[in-house]
Amino acid sequence: MPYDVPQLLNMPQVQLDELFTDSPAGDIPNGEAKGTAIIAPGTTYSADIAELINHFGWQGKVFDAKSGTLKNRILAFGLQAIIAKVYKGTSWMDAKECIVLDYSETSLIAHRIRDEIRLIAPQRYLGVVYWDKKRLINFALQF
Repeated sequence: MPYDVPQLLNMPQVQLDELFTDSPAGDIPNGEAKGTAIIAPGTTYSADIAELINHFGWQGKVFDAKSGTLKNRILAFGLQAIIAKVYKGTSWMDAKECIVLDYSETSLIAHRIRDEIRLIAPQRYLGVVYWDKKRLINFALQF
């Protein structure tokens, strides 16, 4: 199943969690990915919230697999900022392998944030955002 963004936005949280835990880590991605925040999944508000965030807050991530880093694309004009280290590690959700996007040593603003991503389809990743160890939201990345 290809799992496009509208499908992910319509899935209830339990289904997103199952998809994440059933998916492999995949390779560390390289290049620019369009990002979609998944807030209030499975509700009528999810797509509208994602669109609003995409226009004014966060557009996605630019990965440099060779250096093991990424930059987020933020604000309305796609400023590349907020750097993270990227590496394979153990997921806080299920203790299986995932790709960790670690801001703890690279960002003053986001140092308490940790993202985890897994490959759900070719060129598509599903992510989980943590603040300290508290799960916040999901997101999708499409390369």
